[in-house]
Amino acid sequence: MPIGTAVHARTFPLCESLNFREWSGYYAVSAYEAHHEHEYNAIRNAAALIDVSPLFKYVISGKDAVKLVDRVITRDAYALAVGQVYYTPWCDEHGKVIDDGTVTRVAEDTFRWTAADPSLRWFTQNALGLNVAIDDISEQVAALALQGPTSAGLLDAVAEADIRSLKYFRMTRGAIAGVPVEISRTGYTGDLGYEIWMPWARAIEVWDALMIGGRPFGIHPAGMLALDVARVEAGLLLIDVDFHGSKKALVESQKYSPFEMGLGRLVRLDKRPFVGCQALTEEHRRGPGRRIVGLEISWLAMEKLYDDVGMAPQISAAASRVAVPVYRHGRQIGRATTTAWSPVLKKLIALATIAAPYASEGTSVEFEITVEAVRHPVPATVVKTPFFNPDRKTALPAPTRRG
Repeated sequence: MPIGTAVHARTFPLCESLNFREWSGYYAVSAYEAHHEHEYNAIRNAAALIDVSPLFKYVISGKDAVKLVDRVITRDAYALAVGQVYYTPWCDEHGKVIDDGTVTRVAEDTFRWTAADPSLRWFTQNALGLNVAIDDISEQVAALALQGPTSAGLLDAVAEADIRSLKYFRMTRGAIAGVPVEISRTGYTGDLGYEIWMPWARAIEVWDALMIGGRPFGIHPAGMLALDVARVEAGLLLIDVDFHGSKKALVESQKYSPFEMGLGRLVRLDKRPFVGCQALTEEHRRGPGRRIVGLEISWLAMEKLYDDVGMAPQISAAASRVAVPVYRHGRQIGRATTTAWSPVLKKLIALATIAAPYASEGTSVEFEITVEAVRHPVPATVVKTPFFNPDRKTALPAPTRRG
């Protein structure tokens, strides 16, 4: 039975739809209203407040903290500056991804680590022989994601913190409504946005300050349905949907390497040895056999299929997590794992696992759709992700005039 997060006393009465889901043992709002349209629009046009407290959170500290982090992740932990955040995968000894998440260097010998799945045992196993402490702070620290083009102005008005000079994938400290917080310029929407970390017991104070202070900035609470569409537009992968963590995979084909996930840029084979390094070195030499790519699906072809049976296109506003076959000249070469209509792009897009020979940008493939119980191939094109990548995501926000 799920339990409420640190801000459940606020999210529950706001959730008019009573549409919840379970996330790591907690209630998470799927959509606050009957439809998630307003929530998605807040992410892309104003400011959306998303409760991401169910994330697993750990603090790695001690003299050998950087050694442990560097031993586990595929990136160079020694190059991570204090106040900087990494997005990174971590792998098993076969080079298959266990999970992905963020690692923040909050002090010289202290790191905050977030994960989708429980990771305490894996970190502890790899800490043998090291002078390091590993603390699970998942139930002590709450997290709120404030995402959207007006989020910087909102935080600048509400928080006692240096928001305007906070760079992409950096963090700062401050206070909101007198509550000490850490603010990182990170998120899962591919837009301008921040994640705010605070004591679990005082999260409602921060929520209230953001909701009240955010009214001039068009703030709206947002749930998982809106977030799902935004993360597909951003080309961000979801565990147990677009890939499976190697510890939970049922068969080998469900396991993915960083190269297969399109995360080769995050693998530093020239750094000190790390878990999975040898296997990844061999894979890098021969090349991955498949890759996760973006697909743009021909809307005109989709529309014609529905028109031929006398119907308007029946496309859900929610992202679909149903696997769909992808073909090349009638032969299956992969599958789409998440498909979504992008309101901001006005396109039907998908994240798909494709055999390597057909994963190059611009390759023409066929995407299977079903209309009135009849399956049809529809033209699609392999494209570069992210699908949506606004300049504001990484640019420093413009100064706010204060009257």
